[in-house]
Amino acid sequence: MKRTIPGYVLILMLFMHAASVPAVDGEFYHQYADLLQTHVADGMVDYHGFKKDEALLDQFLDRLDQTDPEQLLDDERLAFYINAYNSYTVKLILDNFTDNGPPSSIKKIGTFFTSPWKISFAKINGKSHTLDEIEHDIIRRQWNEPRIHFAVNCASLSCPPLIPEPYRAADIDAQLERVTRAFLNDPARNYLEGDMLYVSSIFKWYGGDFDDDPLQFFLAHTDGDFQAQLVEGGKTIKVKYLDYDWSLNGVKR
Repeated sequence: MKRTIPGYVLILMLFMHAASVPAVDGEFYHQYADLLQTHVADGMVDYHGFKKDEALLDQFLDRLDQTDPEQLLDDERLAFYINAYNSYTVKLILDNFTDNGPPSSIKKIGTFFTSPWKISFAKINGKSHTLDEIEHDIIRRQWNEPRIHFAVNCASLSCPPLIPEPYRAADIDAQLERVTRAFLNDPARNYLEGDMLYVSSIFKWYGGDFDDDPLQFFLAHTDGDFQAQLVEGGKTIKVKYLDYDWSLNGVKR
């Protein structure tokens, strides 16, 4: 005989499940938001200031470690992992301070055999991850979303800037579109000379994420005169990749 679950039991089960899922859009990011607003401006990071507030950053990272992102809704989970990548990247820089301050480049961290992106130190739900695992094995694998490349920040000058706010589920689409358009429309980072479109090396390293067609991605996410020039150039436009500046995106002291 097939048994049915009484309605009040179903309601109770749903309530218990909802209560077990952590809220990650309000108080969860409050502390991290304050740190970003205090120590990030115009894409540049005050790592010395972050170092003074490292205990507050550690408290936020502890919250990441105590959260099971698989219990979150899709947009909450995406925002969670982007924030995790960015906050743990800041932590990696702070962990490598010397008497002279932060390293001149994130690439100075690690060893000849281990890049900074392959150091297992980022704890989420009790498990240690590398930054590469968060970006490539989790974010890029779970979401077909090329705009994430303009949200995750590698602590370098050529990297899309770190914004002074957390990514949040309620605003994630608008935030991703905003940072993507800001990066693509910045003539210091991408520009057209004649029929040659000079673009970030991001489009070379992750070509498949952009269907190996940077121009079409630019046409979809640019505006104004720049977009008009791209439309006018049409199929005659060629693409050339710019050198990447790995210098630290830190405020000079």
